[in-house]
Amino acid sequence: MIRHVQLGIYGLGRFGVFWAAQLARHFPVCAYSRRLHRPPAGVRMVSERQVLQCPVVILCVAISAFEEVVDRIAPRLQPRTLVMDTCSIKGVAARVMEQRLPPTMQILATHPMFGPDSARGGIKGLPMILCPVRISAAALQEWRHRFSAMGLRVMTMTADEHDHEAAFTQGVAHYLGRVLAEMGLQRSEIATVGYQKLREIVEQTCNDSMQLFVDLQRYNPYTAEMRARLEDALSSVRSQLDARCTPPAD
Repeated sequence: MIRHVQLGIYGLGRFGVFWAAQLARHFPVCAYSRRLHRPPAGVRMVSERQVLQCPVVILCVAISAFEEVVDRIAPRLQPRTLVMDTCSIKGVAARVMEQRLPPTMQILATHPMFGPDSARGGIKGLPMILCPVRISAAALQEWRHRFSAMGLRVMTMTADEHDHEAAFTQGVAHYLGRVLAEMGLQRSEIATVGYQKLREIVEQTCNDSMQLFVDLQRYNPYTAEMRARLEDALSSVRSQLDARCTPPAD
């Protein structure tokens, strides 16, 4: 167990609660939330002022509220604070932190590529993305080690690389999950494994808020391309099917 750094979690929404509980298995964790006052196991609730005194502050807030939160807390953080975020869109989060946080602070944009549903069976082996923004090589290596010690599969990439790849992995999964949910897929006694996997996509994506879905599609600069390619692919398959199903003319 790694116990030599105090983590402060700012924001206990659905993912914040989950992530705080996971981190508390390896670190001392305190948290602040405007709404939730009953902490997850191992997490100590504190005031906003107290959480901003921690040497490491992890922002678990929606990307749509991110800029407002960073502007509000920036003057109240300690000069040498390491600030992380957990937003699904790394380009926006990295840019806001770099521009709005004082130069004395280190910044590491992160994206745990899982959540309460997809990590129901545990986080071991799941991907954890690190996007260095303003952080020393030694500190980056230290956090790679710390997250690896939690059992995560840690990868380092730029924020733009992350957003491009995430648009065609996370973005398409959430988009298709919402589409399949609109179809109202039901349980069936004759369901194939493939059908069950489709329903799992719905379960893993639609338990998250509509706001998260909208944010994924709105703030990632590559999701418009993803949606266009998906629509083209659906149209192509439909055209091929129509061509083979249309009876020949007399």
